[in-house]
Amino acid sequence: MKDKLSRFTQFPWYPFLFGAFPVLALLVNNLGQVKWIAGVRPLALTIVASIFIVLVLRLALGDIHRASFLTMLWMLLFFSYGHIHLLLQEEKTEPDPDLTLLLAAMWLFLALLAFWWATRPRLRFENSARALNIITFGLTLFTTGQLVYWLSTPQEDTGPSPDPALNIPAGQSLPDIYYFIVDSYGRSDLLASAYHYDNSEFIDHLRGLGFYVAECSQSNYVRTDVSLASSLNMDYLQNMDEMFTDIDNTNRRLLWEVLKHSQLRQVLESIGYETFAFATGFSWSEVDDADVYLTPSPLWSGLTEFEILLFETTPLRHLEDLDIISLKQLEGQRFRERTLFIFDSMDGLARMPGPKFVFIHIIPPHPPFVFGPNGEELNPQDFLNEQNQYPAREYAEGYVSQAKFINAQLESAAATLINESATPPVIIIQGDHGPWMQPDNRRFWILNAYNLPDHQDALYQTISPVNSFRVVLNAYLGGSYELLEDISYFSPAKRPYDLKAIPNLCTGR
Repeated sequence: MKDKLSRFTQFPWYPFLFGAFPVLALLVNNLGQVKWIAGVRPLALTIVASIFIVLVLRLALGDIHRASFLTMLWMLLFFSYGHIHLLLQEEKTEPDPDLTLLLAAMWLFLALLAFWWATRPRLRFENSARALNIITFGLTLFTTGQLVYWLSTPQEDTGPSPDPALNIPAGQSLPDIYYFIVDSYGRSDLLASAYHYDNSEFIDHLRGLGFYVAECSQSNYVRTDVSLASSLNMDYLQNMDEMFTDIDNTNRRLLWEVLKHSQLRQVLESIGYETFAFATGFSWSEVDDADVYLTPSPLWSGLTEFEILLFETTPLRHLEDLDIISLKQLEGQRFRERTLFIFDSMDGLARMPGPKFVFIHIIPPHPPFVFGPNGEELNPQDFLNEQNQYPAREYAEGYVSQAKFINAQLESAAATLINESATPPVIIIQGDHGPWMQPDNRRFWILNAYNLPDHQDALYQTISPVNSFRVVLNAYLGGSYELLEDISYFSPAKRPYDLKAIPNLCTGR
């Protein structure tokens, strides 16, 4: 028994464990932005690759221990390359091809040096296997523990307590409620002034379907997660938790929790609603514990955002420099896939029995720009400059292009839901904030359209998202929610709770 245990601990497991570590470490470092399942495919691939390399080197060198040690060194170089490249480039305003060439040459030299060292006849690696096994097992266990801790941290009682003060009329058919958040979708007057784009055809189409369009609406906040946490909880963040009043606080974890487990969701589920939600590519906005969570398969589709991030930590990142692949285009394909999946699901949703609350976060017209006006595939890299930034002209072109496509999809989706639902549905189509590169006050100017059958009179021109569901619950479910004052708050990207009130100067027509 002791001999078997000794042989087991001395077998070189460490290259396989080391193959898992870079994936797990990157995954842990990005928790909250990606889901753990995004790491499954690259984790399996790196472990299989490490086994394959060990076997090939074992055949070439005739020694499993030499093969294992060399594999570990090569994997260390492979997964560290992108981090070093990024560190050296971050002080530069534009890519430096000489630096890239020098770094690539240095890494090639180190790889050859590792091969020379591992193949020296006098060097033996059997005695180092146990120590390396322990070290790599410890690293892997530590990162796995961090992952498990994050996933197992209780999420109960993180959102506001549900307010059950509803008095639903007897015999009332509960309507399905569809909440379309169209990321960065601006108000018509903003699109006209900033991009010279006349959006009146789309607005008129919505009105023809029965929508009320609030022409002077502003978002309450200028960041997606802050805006959604407020609208879904029907209150200002400052009233929800003291953490949101600390202007120096940069922690967003509670913010994301109250977004996913909002007061609105709890109220609706307490009276029999099922919650439906779609994948967005942004873990913090994905209500993945909804009763029905809809997503294209992450295992059998194109590269995910996490896989692209992992790809960029390796020398393979230079395949893009050689125009062999485009990482932005690969990322864009995932955005296309998810967006089209949402709109392809509308007919099935309309025919499902209710009542249901459907949360639909649509990324376009927000970048990446992957849709032409008729849905044709675009390469998002074409809209970026050498610094990977959006020049104003290219941003406007991509934004308007996607807005045209999304308009057509929203028109079709709204018509389908209205025409095929057994009970007339409630539909809200709303921007979470306006487009980028606008003055602070204009970044709040949002599209805000409501289909509230028989209750359009409860709406008004300056209604903001914080009051959207107060109106809905009052109108359809016998709620007694007082409407709040419509206020917009600006905060910097890195200080989400450092809030400054921005007035609404819109006077309408």
